[in-house]
Amino acid sequence: MTSPAPAAPAHRPADRPGAVLLVGMSIAEAVRRDELLRTAAAHRASIAFLQQADPSLSAELTRLADTGTGTVVVIGLRLAASGPAHSWLRRIAAHWWRERAGHRPELLVATRLADSPDAVGTVAATTKAITGEEPGLTSAAWEDVPGHRHQVLVCRGPRCAAQGAEEGLRALVRRLTEQGLGDDDVLVTQTGCQFPCNQAPVVSVQPDDVWYGKVDPAAADRIVTEHLTAGRPVESHRLPRHRKEHPTDLP
Repeated sequence: MTSPAPAAPAHRPADRPGAVLLVGMSIAEAVRRDELLRTAAAHRASIAFLQQADPSLSAELTRLADTGTGTVVVIGLRLAASGPAHSWLRRIAAHWWRERAGHRPELLVATRLADSPDAVGTVAATTKAITGEEPGLTSAAWEDVPGHRHQVLVCRGPRCAAQGAEEGLRALVRRLTEQGLGDDDVLVTQTGCQFPCNQAPVVSVQPDDVWYGKVDPAAADRIVTEHLTAGRPVESHRLPRHRKEHPTDLP
């Protein structure tokens, strides 16, 4: 008498393959795409990005679903000092799952983010399924333009990334925290190339229209304590700004 075949795991239909998806959470992973690809290859995974790079998480989930994938294990990787919280990985995955027409694979999302390539395997061991009951993409708290006094734009373009932008960003965030300045005071935004690449790493402060170059951790610390806290731009790192006036400029 032939023994019955073992049952397929409850989370994976027997006739559909499974997949692993490694998701870059911040612009840091977009800049370090080759590293993300190497990490994904080690785990036989594909890649996607939550923001600022392609393929997006939604696009890659659609591709996997269209190929008949039964289960997708989603693992977020964040290498930067700041970026979207883990909850956004679930929000975006759940939004896609709710909106998907046709076959939907089971989505198993790791319960925490990996903070290094070496942590991916450990993080992947604990997951939680998407049910469709997760919070949506809107909230009353996100209705209005924020009231911060300054927005600090940290360039994460190729040259700035290669010359230490991440270290400056970490120092900036750390000093803001020490000064008790949150998003309602200073909104830190990572950007693509801001163009004066020879001055990398570049940081600009708006609405003051002040641009800084060669922003290492020491310079980042001074930008917080002297400019953002005391209102005095750091002249030693300030870049000349030659702005062309235009008739449509707002007062």
